Amino acid sequence: MERQIDPRRKARSTMAEPSWVQHAVWWHVYPLGFTGAEKEALPASAPGEHRLRKLIPWLDYVLELGASGIALGPVFASETHGYDTTDYFRIDPRLGDDTDFDDLIREAHDRGIRVLLDGVFNHAGRSFQPFRDALVQGPSAPTSPWFRISWPDQGAGTGPDIAEPDYEDFEGHHHLVAFNHDEPQVADFVTGVMKHWLGRGADGWRLDAAYAVPSAFWSTVLAEVRTDYPEAYFVGEYIHGDYAAEVRNGTLDSGTQYELWKAAWSSLNDANYYELAAALERHNTFLDTFAPLTFVGNHDVTRISSQLKDPELLPHALVVLFTVGGTPSVYYGDEQAFRGVKEDRTGGDDDVRPVFPGSPSDLSPAGQHIYRLHEQLIGVRRRHAWLHMARTRVLSLSNEHLVYEAAEAGDGASIVVALNQAAQSAELEVPPSASILLAGNGSLTRNNRLAVPARGWAILSAGD
Repeated sequence: MERQIDPRRKARSTMAEPSWVQHAVWWHVYPLGFTGAEKEALPASAPGEHRLRKLIPWLDYVLELGASGIALGPVFASETHGYDTTDYFRIDPRLGDDTDFDDLIREAHDRGIRVLLDGVFNHAGRSFQPFRDALVQGPSAPTSPWFRISWPDQGAGTGPDIAEPDYEDFEGHHHLVAFNHDEPQVADFVTGVMKHWLGRGADGWRLDAAYAVPSAFWSTVLAEVRTDYPEAYFVGEYIHGDYAAEVRNGTLDSGTQYELWKAAWSSLNDANYYELAAALERHNTFLDTFAPLTFVGNHDVTRISSQLKDPELLPHALVVLFTVGGTPSVYYGDEQAFRGVKEDRTGGDDDVRPVFPGSPSDLSPAGQHIYRLHEQLIGVRRRHAWLHMARTRVLSLSNEHLVYEAAEAGDGASIVVALNQAAQSAELEVPPSASILLAGNGSLTRNNRLAVPARGWAILSAGD
C-alpha cells in the first residue's frame, strides 16, 4: 500500500517558514548566566531554585525594545553550562521546574512574545542516563546503539572494574558524548523531546551544533514533529559550509548567519567595506532558500562592543543587522552596549554570559543611548516588514564608504543605507527616489547627494 503524505509535510517541502517568523525579532538570553545560577549541577539532595521566573520582569522590556520573542539558551538539566544535557525532560533545578517554565511561557504568550528553546541533540553530558546504562550494561544495553562506543573484545565483561570503552565525542570534548544519529531510537527520542516542550508552549527550537548532525536526521525528525506542530520554527547552528544546502536538506526553517556576523565587525575594524559587500552578495544567495538568523552577538562570541576597535562604529554594525534580510537576534546586554571578551580557557565564556539585575530599572543609564538606538532601528524594521526577505544591492563602495539598497522582491518598496566609517564627513550619491530620512544623521543636498558626517550613517526611504 502506498504511504499517504500528510498535507502539512507536503507544504513544508517548499521550505516555507511559519508566517509569524516574518515579524520576529529575538532577544537572545543565556538563562544560567542571566539568573546567576551555579556553575555546576546541584547535588541531588539540594532544593531546586526558581530562577527562571527572573525573566518575567524583563518581558515588558523586550516589548519596549521592539522584539517579539525570547530565544532561550539551555534550560534543561545539565552538568555545567547547559550544553552537557543530562535530562531532556527536566528543567535544570538551578533554574526551576515545570511550573516555573509554564509560568514563563504563559506570561510571554500573554504579551504576544514567542519563546524559542535551545536543543542540544548532537551530544549529551556523560551523566545522561541512557549513556550511563550503556556503560554499565555493555553492548547488550537497549541504549548502547544510541552512541558510537568502541566496545572491548567479546567476553571482556562489563561492570565498575572494567576499563571504560572509548566513544565518539563532540570536537574532542570527552565529557560531551556524541549521539549515533543513524540509530532510529535516537530520532524517536529527539522527536519525543521536541514534541514534549512544544506541547508545553514553546514556539520552536534552535538546534545546537546542527552542522555536526547528518541532514537526513533532521529531515526525519522534523517531518514527525511538524505533523503535530506545523507552526513550530526550527533554526540550526551552522558556522561554516554550504548553509543553504544544509538548511534545505535538513528541512530546517533557518540557519545562523556567521559569515555576515564576521563581516559586520571585521569590515569596520579593517576599514574594508569590500568584505561586507561580498558578504551581502552571498547573503542574497541564502535568501533564495531561507531567511537566515542574523546577529552581531551571541553566547559564543566576544560582544560586539568589545569586538570593535572603534566603539563609535557600533551603530554601523547595528544598522546592517536591522536593514538586511533575515530574522534579527539581539543578545541580551548588547542593547545596553555591554562589553565582554570570550577566551579560550575554562570559564572563558563567563564574561559574555553575565548576570542581569532584577529588573530593567536596575540597569546603568550608561547604555541607554544604545538601547534607544536599538528601539529606533527595530522600529524602522517593523514598519518595513518586507525587509525579512529583502535583497541588497551595493550602489557605492570604497574602503570606508558603503551605500546599498535593500529592496522588496519584485518592484516593491526599498530603502537606501549609507555608511561612512571615515574620520571625515563625506558626500555620497544616492538614488533620486531616496528622498526621506528614516533614521540616522545624514542630510540630503543637491544633485542626489547625501552629506554624512564622520562615522555617520543614514537610512532613507526609496519607494515605499
